[in-house]
Amino acid sequence: MDVRVSENGTRAVGRAVPAGSAGDASGDATGLGIDPDDLPDGLVVADGTGQVICFNAAAARITALHPRDVLGRKVDHALPLEDLEGRRWWQLTDPYGGLAIRAGQPERNLLLPGGREVLVAARYVREHPTGPIRRLVVTLRGTEARRRTERSHAELIATVAHELRSPLTSVKGFTATLLAKWERFTDDQKKLMLETVDADANRVTRLIAELLDISRIDSGRLEVRRQPVDIGAAVQRHVDAHVAAGQRADRFTVQVGRPLPALWADPDKVDQILGNLLENAVRHGEGTVTIEVAPAPATGGDRTTEGTAVTVSDEGPGIPEESMGRVFTRFWRGSKRGGTGLGLYIVKGIVEAHGGTISVGRAPGGGAQFRFILPVGAPAFMA
Repeated sequence: MDVRVSENGTRAVGRAVPAGSAGDASGDATGLGIDPDDLPDGLVVADGTGQVICFNAAAARITALHPRDVLGRKVDHALPLEDLEGRRWWQLTDPYGGLAIRAGQPERNLLLPGGREVLVAARYVREHPTGPIRRLVVTLRGTEARRRTERSHAELIATVAHELRSPLTSVKGFTATLLAKWERFTDDQKKLMLETVDADANRVTRLIAELLDISRIDSGRLEVRRQPVDIGAAVQRHVDAHVAAGQRADRFTVQVGRPLPALWADPDKVDQILGNLLENAVRHGEGTVTIEVAPAPATGGDRTTEGTAVTVSDEGPGIPEESMGRVFTRFWRGSKRGGTGLGLYIVKGIVEAHGGTISVGRAPGGGAQFRFILPVGAPAFMA
């Protein structure tokens, strides 16, 4: 075994590797290829007697301990870790005297003296599967990333709770009123209240669908059921729906370049993409909303295939340059409040699940411009 000491007192261990061999990629005499101080995670290594022989710079930063106070000491004294119930972790795990079949410990949240939290995992390196420990390798990570994830989840829960409260309060209020005073209302009043209940119930349904989509996108389980899709007809159908809802017909311009390649995509999810982009253009943009559909090359990985591009532009104030990189992140709402801020995040996930790309920029008229490209694709049975 080769041991060396770095400039800051950190000691690194490794097997000496002959120069020029495959393991000596950087000329490092240890054969590791990099200095342990270059690792992003904390690294603590103890020898067969439990003495710490490596304590890298990241470990010093995470634990707030100096290498001179750790190197050469027994690992259980140098790092007196406790679990969240106050039990001493080294006594519980007993790496040197415990079961010889154990290969290590999974990552868990532990505490250092003073209450500093660290994520700790261990691996037991043995001479043979059930032999004595030759080396104990411990990795340390800070809890900041986990806390950011927890804050993101908490923000999602708070957003959903806020968005659900309003429609559910409306549904509860109108149904309770109708049940208590049905005979006092005219048919027109009853119809208006029931239509409001129906609209609020649809709003709750959409929110639940968004949550399910986010769960599938984050876990990589978003399914795409490909069928032939007439993208031009789909765009026109959404425009007609906005006109029927009260928008002026002359506010929309649809341009379809022919011939378009045969597009195989999930029609429901294509409708979800178009619905979200057009609703954003109508609600947050101004002037004419232009939807262009044209053939375009789609790049996936290291190859380029046929694709269909859809561009949605408006003539509003547009999106500030400094916000362009955050448009497709969770909870981005731009300058105007309202909504969950999850729609564009879901749109990006759906486009990428199809193997496509989506981008945002500034339209010729100064407003926002969203452009997505879907590869022509094919169902699995035709692939």
